[in-house]
Amino acid sequence: MATAEVTHDPLQTPSGFWHSLGNMKIGVIPLPLYAILAAVIFTASFYGKLPADMIGGFAIIMIMGMFLGEVGMRIPIIKNIGGPAILAIFVPSTLVFLNLLNPASLKAITAIMKTDNFLYLYISSLVVGSILGMNRKVLIQGFMKMFIPLIVGTIASITVGSLVGTLFGYSIKHTFFYIVVPIIGGGIGEGVLPLSLAYSEILNVPQAEILAPLTTAAVLGNVVAIISAGFLKRLGEKKQHLTGNGILVKGGNDEELLKESTTIDKPIEFPLMGAGLLIATSFFIFGGLANIFIAIPGAIIMIFAAAIVKSLKIMPPKMEQGCYHWYKFISTNLTWPLMVGIGVLYTPLNDVVKLINPAYIVIVISTVLAMVIAGFYTGKFLKMYPIESALVTACHSGLGGTGDVAILSSANRIELMPFAQISTRIGGASMIVLATILMRMFAN
Repeated sequence: MATAEVTHDPLQTPSGFWHSLGNMKIGVIPLPLYAILAAVIFTASFYGKLPADMIGGFAIIMIMGMFLGEVGMRIPIIKNIGGPAILAIFVPSTLVFLNLLNPASLKAITAIMKTDNFLYLYISSLVVGSILGMNRKVLIQGFMKMFIPLIVGTIASITVGSLVGTLFGYSIKHTFFYIVVPIIGGGIGEGVLPLSLAYSEILNVPQAEILAPLTTAAVLGNVVAIISAGFLKRLGEKKQHLTGNGILVKGGNDEELLKESTTIDKPIEFPLMGAGLLIATSFFIFGGLANIFIAIPGAIIMIFAAAIVKSLKIMPPKMEQGCYHWYKFISTNLTWPLMVGIGVLYTPLNDVVKLINPAYIVIVISTVLAMVIAGFYTGKFLKMYPIESALVTACHSGLGGTGDVAILSSANRIELMPFAQISTRIGGASMIVLATILMRMFAN
């Protein structure tokens, strides 16, 4: 007599369920532990016991950033166009817009992002670490060649954006000054704020009346650039010959370049990482100090100083190794948390909701896509990797350092940060100066 074999689903037993649950993770943290940590942090926030300092700030942005980044990597379609970056920025921004983020959380995030200046710690760590850990030959070639795609992309975005604006009834003057320029002006703090102040003085109107439309254009442009970066990442996965996977310039001998670049891939030494933190912050401080004597933004000076040190082989290899591993630690663990802070403090969703309309969106999309496409084909013509060239050029449409992080993270090309910073800051500063001069000429 035959007997039926009885099988048991391990999920139907208590031990099997808990074992399966323990294997689920948010980031690298097992789900049960994550739930406990989240409960502690949000309960403390609810009762006003979340410290408004670095401790509370890191706790709240990390618990939110890990979750949103994980979800963004799992949602179909969205995950291919920069889902983690989009969710990590715009979910917190929506919470602020709907007044769902309690005061204790907002104070803690403000403290870590503004009072403790975490954003610039992140930027300096990425810029210095990635430059000192780069292939020296590619670094030099990249800095020499990236300006051409940037210039071509800027001209293309101004031309296309302004012409598309006229198709929807906007004047070229309005489209250029209030839509195109803020998109490629270098961000909110570095671009929109000084630009709005200049416009206010020239036009003799309150700055507040000018700030909202400029901010809206900059934010929407950044969104389009993030999504474009996600599509570029997808394109690079399908057509490998178009991407250097984070390398900007094609080398003559790929095997030699790869061999040179792997000299930094050594076992992690924690004391060297500490040295990397000190070196990164020292470069940032040097940039601010040199700004007293050189009329160039401190962040730009920091980038060029690190590039010169790398090019001239001044830094001991061990210190380069420490800077590189510190950069990898920061970029791996704190990118999505940083974007939560960006969403809360630098992405004013209320301004976007008030001003956007279909025509406005088309103009913004046209402006950014012109920049990206021009960067792609110019890079291809110059024997650069088109995907990386387009990404660096796209960062000219980002919200300063915050936008660079979001755009490059969307494409998983965070190692391009040094080139992105040049694109954003030099390109943005140039546009602010040009727009101010032109506004004064055509104000009447």
